[in-house]
Amino acid sequence: MSSEEKKGFALGKQNLILMAVSFVLIVLGFLLMTGGSTQTTFNPDIFSTRRITVGPMLSLFGFLAMIVAILWKPKNKK
Repeated sequence: MSSEEKKGFALGKQNLILMAVSFVLIVLGFLLMTGGSTQTTFNPDIFSTRRITVGPMLSLFGFLAMIVAILWKPKNKK
């Protein structure tokens, strides 16, 4: 193949869409882990399920989905 035949991005449109969805999952997971301002008194909300379980798991799934999105090879239509 000549260089003129094979110009374009290394990843296809489907890969970029999967990467965008993965990025949104990662950001959403980090946003779920955020909390209120720092206080001098004890705030039991730091131990909520949203911050300890849901946010980290969503971010983990986002990172795993990002790996899959990068390695995804679309099927040839030939």
